[in-house]
Formats: sequence, structure tokens, C-alpha cells
Amino acid sequence: MNTSTPIRGLGITAGLDPGVARDLAVRSAQLGYHSLWSNDEPASPGLEMLAHFAAAAPQLELGVGVLPIDRHQPAHIAAEINRLGLDPARLWLGVGSGQLRAPIDIMRRAVAELRDRLPDGTRIVVAAMRPRMCHLGGGIADGVLLNWMPPAQAAEARDWVQQGATEAGRPTPIVAAYVRVAIGPDSPQRLQAEEHKYRNINEAHQQHFNAMNVSLGSVGVAAATRTEALNKLAPYHAVLDLPIARLVADSDPTALDSAAAAAAP
Repeated sequence: MNTSTPIRGLGITAGLDPGVARDLAVRSAQLGYHSLWSNDEPASPGLEMLAHFAAAAPQLELGVGVLPIDRHQPAHIAAEINRLGLDPARLWLGVGSGQLRAPIDIMRRAVAELRDRLPDGTRIVVAAMRPRMCHLGGGIADGVLLNWMPPAQAAEARDWVQQGATEAGRPTPIVAAYVRVAIGPDSPQRLQAEEHKYRNINEAHQQHFNAMNVSLGSVGVAAATRTEALNKLAPYHAVLDLPIARLVADSDPTALDSAAAAAAP
């Protein structure tokens, strides 16, 4: 667990205007973020977003969270990293099972193939919410990316990751998590709306939220001020190696800058 000065990633939704993306990368470096992360959308590739970040802020580490294997085959992922000129040494390559049935074996094979196709040292991150995938990530990945968990559930998931690593006879990988952060007077409503969308987005998320049995709006951080945001982020630092402040904000530069500044380490 992180017990020193907090390090924190910043996460955004893919599809930003390239100029806005580059400006946000520069600002993120100024604010002291460790890394800048993008999700991946069918019409807005996450790796392309990372290329814009890399061009503007070469000092930042870059993460994509995550590329679903049902849409991105390992050969395609490796080719895109090469085409975009992304530095594997700075990359956190997040992959997830997407809508696959029986995903454990498929994810195991996908991670193995990515290791064969990518340079040594490329950090592969497995997205996980429930015990079996956390266990798998602990056994095969360089990092495990949790999502939609309050601190208590994130601590439990970390234990699952550690169990998988112990059984595989390897060190526990980095445990990261997206922590939704909404800032401003309407932050509770925006966080609830974002959570409501994900609670119903697919069967896996429905099962995840049902298993946690937590009230709507209790997962993540809704804050009116920076002080309140930092206080609410502190419990995540107690159980994670890398909390990633996943902004729940409009995609205009002013809203992104305000939210990024409020959650900055």
C-alpha cells in the first residue's frame, strides 16, 4: 500500500478534442499527477488519446483502461502501440474481458500473447471487479485495475489479488483503481447519474453492484471543494497503490481543469 506522499493518476473519457487533450496533459504534469489515463470507446480509441498526451507531456506515464479483448485482439493492440509510437516503458496497458463469456481462460491467453508481442518490461494491467478476475490478475499481470469500489471493497479486492500472486509464487502486482470524482455544487447528482449508468450497463456490472450491496451515489467522491475532495480520497490511498481520479466532468477545458486541480495530489 502507498504510505508515502500520495501519487495519483488522472483518468478521463476518451474522445477529447486533440488540443484539449494536449493542454490537459501539460496541466496534469504541472499539478503533480503520476500518470494520465484514458478509457477506450468504439468511436474514440484510447491508445490514440494516449498519443496526444505523450506528445504534450513526455514526462507523464500513460495508461489505457481498458482495451476490451472482445474488441481488441492482442495482435491489433501491439500493432497500434507501434503505429502510434507509444513508449512501452511509459505505458500501463490495461485490458479487460468486455462482454466475453467464460473470460478467465481467454484473458489468460490474451495476456500471454501480449507478452510475446510486446517488448520486455511492458506493463500489462488486468481490469477486475470480482474475485476470480482479481485472483487471475494477481497471478499473471503487472497491475490490476479495480473499478467502482468504495475503499472497504477495494481492500477486499486487494486481498484477492494478493492471494492470486501468492499462489503463483510471484510478488503482488500494483493495485490501482478508478475513483470517480465529481467537483462542484451539483457533484452528488452528477456522481449518482454516472453510477446509475454503470450499474445497468451490462450483466457484469449489475452482478458487481448487487454483490457489493451499496447505496447509489456512495461509490466515488462528490465534493464541493478541493479540501473535501482530498479528505474523501484519503481512504482510497490507504488501500491502493495507485488511485486514479476518474473525472466526472464536462469535456470543456474549464470544467476539466477545475476538476483536475481539485483532485490533484
